[in-house]
Amino acid sequence: MRVLIAYLSYSGNTEEVAELIDYEMKNKGISADMHRIGIDPPINPEEYNRIFIGTFSWDEGATPDEVKDFVIEVGYKPNNVAVFGTGETQFGEETYCLAAEKLAKFYNSRWPALKIEQSPRGSQESMVTEWLSNVMEQVHTLAG
Repeated sequence: MRVLIAYLSYSGNTEEVAELIDYEMKNKGISADMHRIGIDPPINPEEYNRIFIGTFSWDEGATPDEVKDFVIEVGYKPNNVAVFGTGETQFGEETYCLAAEKLAKFYNSRWPALKIEQSPRGSQESMVTEWLSNVMEQVHTLAG
């Protein structure tokens, strides 16, 4: 199995979630490639069994332009996408991690978007690992 972890991060919070997912993948013996959206060269989505996309929400819940460009770069709607996002509830519950929710809906993801308040450190680390376990369990069930 080969996994892509594509993410956009300005503050470092979304990158921390991506790194935690990468760490968990490697612990399970799964090859994971990290891709910094808007920085790294284009990817070939067909090379990956699973694609994780991470984003923050921008401007009252909007998806950042770099993430929109990445979606266009992928060029189609693969059915193997799981989405994670970081945000801050202080800007309003209605826009909290809205970009991640919109991406999950766009890709008709089988898994709900993972939503993390700022950094995944502390108690939120378990939220990441539980979500990831659920995604990977469903992956194995679907593949098996």
